[in-house]
Amino acid sequence: MAAMLIGRAFKSARNSNLAVRARSFCTTSAARQPDSDTQPSESSSSFTFEKVNEKPILVKAPNTRRNNESDSVTMPTSFMTGSIVGKRFYKKVTTREADDGNGWTVMLDYRTLKTPSKRPLKLRSLALAKAIAAEWEYQLTEGIRPFTMPLMRLACTALERVPLTRSKIIEHLSRKLHQDLVFFRAPEDNDLTTDVHEIQVERIDPLLEWVESEFGVKPNLYSSIFGGKQDDKLVKAVEDLLKKTNDGELASIDALQASAHSIVIALGIFCGKLQIDDAIKLIRLEEDLQVDKWGLVEGGHDIDIADLKVQISSATVFLALSREN
Repeated sequence: MAAMLIGRAFKSARNSNLAVRARSFCTTSAARQPDSDTQPSESSSSFTFEKVNEKPILVKAPNTRRNNESDSVTMPTSFMTGSIVGKRFYKKVTTREADDGNGWTVMLDYRTLKTPSKRPLKLRSLALAKAIAAEWEYQLTEGIRPFTMPLMRLACTALERVPLTRSKIIEHLSRKLHQDLVFFRAPEDNDLTTDVHEIQVERIDPLLEWVESEFGVKPNLYSSIFGGKQDDKLVKAVEDLLKKTNDGELASIDALQASAHSIVIALGIFCGKLQIDDAIKLIRLEEDLQVDKWGLVEGGHDIDIADLKVQISSATVFLALSREN
């Protein structure tokens, strides 16, 4: 289901004539320009997620809007942890320009969608608002499933977590550079790893050459599973790039790194060096060699592959759609 929604979000972005525009500090980039849209005249009451009740609840929209009824619907924090949070209570999902004219919001019937801390879900582009609206539109009547809404979760992360913990996220990502997946090189002189070494040279070396060209520092390779030590100049260059990102971009890079176990692959996607399929092949390089040799375990490898595709695709789509206009 989540994969289907990502596909629809990607299709929505393409139909809106959007192309990924990397920041000026990346050497490989393309431009992105959102289309205009006619906005419906909707009431600005609210729909919120709240940290008050941790138990799953059944949420229903009021039949009539009386003066003594609340204009907001609260939901438990289980929304952000993946639990089913209740039956679908809304009929129509729309997008509209934010009241202050700065960004776009999603409407569930007459309610404005809000974050868990009751902040308006204000999105940078109309395309992103429509993609998140599509996630809500395709929820089933019998249950709202947050785990099928990766773009919504990334948006909440970008609006709430990143502004409060930006420096810690950058510090964490910088530390991960010393344990990056692409810097690991299998021994060449071992019969058990010769084939792995050869394919690493073939597929990963072009990315390492890009790192040296982009950041001006040649990365160090290592064969230890515990990682190695990268040049301080490379770490500083990566930190400088991360500091120039907006909140949506940093949330995407953080999500990509967590799924790929590689800040280099995340930055490759960010700067337009890697596409989704290329990144997935690099992430799964060693495991795919094992699958080719010993076979695919149904209910294991196939599920891992599907999950990785959703995680990488959703973060990449969110990155593309959250670029500044």
